[in-house]
Amino acid sequence: MSSTYGTIFKIATFGESHGPAIGVVIDGCPAGLAFDLDFIQHELDRRKPGQSRITTQRREADEFEVLSGVFEGQTQGTPIALIIRNTDQRSKDYGHIAQQFRPSHADYTYQTKYGSRDYRGGGRSSARETAARVAAGAVAKLLLAQLGVHIQAYVSQVGTMKLNKTYSELNLALAEENAVRCPDPAMAEEMFQYIDETRKRGDSIGGVVDCVVTGVPAGWGEPVFDKLHAELGKAMLSINAVKGFEYGSGFAGVEEYGSMHNDELYTDEHGQVRTKTNKSGGIQGGISNGEAIYFRTAFKPVATIMQDQDSVDVNGQPVTVSGKGRHDPCVVPRAVPIVEAMAALVLADMYLRNRTTQVEPVKVPEML
Repeated sequence: MSSTYGTIFKIATFGESHGPAIGVVIDGCPAGLAFDLDFIQHELDRRKPGQSRITTQRREADEFEVLSGVFEGQTQGTPIALIIRNTDQRSKDYGHIAQQFRPSHADYTYQTKYGSRDYRGGGRSSARETAARVAAGAVAKLLLAQLGVHIQAYVSQVGTMKLNKTYSELNLALAEENAVRCPDPAMAEEMFQYIDETRKRGDSIGGVVDCVVTGVPAGWGEPVFDKLHAELGKAMLSINAVKGFEYGSGFAGVEEYGSMHNDELYTDEHGQVRTKTNKSGGIQGGISNGEAIYFRTAFKPVATIMQDQDSVDVNGQPVTVSGKGRHDPCVVPRAVPIVEAMAALVLADMYLRNRTTQVEPVKVPEML
């Protein structure tokens, strides 16, 4: 199982949904970075369960502990180990599926691949694992903040309810002022009611998270196979329940002629090369061009619903699976910080990789 990501800024997550703890080891973080404990906890608080009635009611404080790699408030350039204890497991809620496969879950595929599975909350396949990613992503954000890079995600769609505005038309700071994390207050209220009604019916609904990254200079990205947008796509598609990724104009771009779609270049008053439009999404040829990077990530409806569904057991016999436990009726409100975290991990790694490709001038010592 691949539980690692990154080339220079690397992470390895560990733990299961109903195990003693989950956590992450971060390797490759530069020394001397101020380790802001409050900021990391704040990021975890944004993802943790039990935030409102439209999220799972599992009660986890998600308080993290630092086991290594930090001394006197600074990173040491050595592996950073962070751990989050699980405190509110209810494994008995999953006893009924020990011999059954839940529709659209990883139960059958894990059993087939490994010959066994941890059925308690999905074990390693549970979205509980993403708390470790958010902790690591917070550290990556601290590094990127020193470079002036800012990452902001928000909910733009729930089911058929779409926010038909571009990021430039919105005050993205408003996303954190409501439970849905939609920056349009009126739409956020409608989305909240939509999700709540879905919850009351024992059903679930999907949605879309948009993300905007500013402050990335031109030149980040590693062609040919590690293009910046390819790495972002891989990172987003590695998140539980993600079914789609597009950046820039995305699929809508196929409806335009090249004369409409091309981003014409110009030099601004500061002598910087810019583009008049940004349908490239801040990336060209797999390398950042200095414009805002923006992309969209689609999440499916949560697979566990509070309704009976047809399935089979471990012997292939037909069974009826009943939904139990505590689950999100819509994952996107809590997915916002996860999307940001994965974007931060990609960009921190790309920043460090880019430094290795820069040719430093050779300093010739003066003759005595």
